Amino acid sequence: MKKEFDIVVHGASGFTGRLVVEYLMARYPNGGEVRWAMGGRNAEKLAAVRDEIGAPTTTPLVITEGSDPASLKALTDRTRLVLTTVGPYQIHGNELVAACAASGTDYVDLCGEPVWMHDMIAAHEAAAKASGARIVFSCGFDSIPSDLGMLLLQNEMKAKYGRTASRVRTRIRKMKGTFSGGTAASLTATLVAAGKNPQVMDLLKNPFSLTPGFEGPKQPHGAKPMFD
Repeated sequence: MKKEFDIVVHGASGFTGRLVVEYLMARYPNGGEVRWAMGGRNAEKLAAVRDEIGAPTTTPLVITEGSDPASLKALTDRTRLVLTTVGPYQIHGNELVAACAASGTDYVDLCGEPVWMHDMIAAHEAAAKASGARIVFSCGFDSIPSDLGMLLLQNEMKAKYGRTASRVRTRIRKMKGTFSGGTAASLTATLVAAGKNPQVMDLLKNPFSLTPGFEGPKQPHGAKPMFD
């Protein structure tokens, strides 16, 4: 069944959601090859952001209450993919992941909360496999330089030398910008959870905590940012 939208940006009135919508507006004007909508809890805030960024007044607004199953079902019934920027995810994301996994709706976020992701994999992987939903976490700065950079590098290694590199270091030469409010709130929520449950720290220290049943090469112990 063809759905009304390809993408709903959930949290489009927030700092990061607004940036995503500005990108979609520039790259895929509505009515083109990608059908997208602005989503969130507050219609007035969504409309204000739509007008501030100069999006057409015809840009669809999808109002969703993130803790209401009926509202979430209405969302997943209308779109092929939910892109959510509403964090901290461990506070605002549980029901949305569950709804997408159950309905077969694809899901992507900007999460940097490993323990929450671990819990969501354990809770919803079977449902997502059964429905065909693709649940992809950390599609932001947390993963783009490291995961995609690693993939590109290893593909180049295999093409040139016939094997992969045994160790890779990431170097960031220049950064611009600061923590968003959502990022700071996610970090705070994770630290609070770690204070309440010692197992949280064990998961944070394990580089393979998000790949149940799989462990790759031994990782450097205590690796952290350093001056090179």
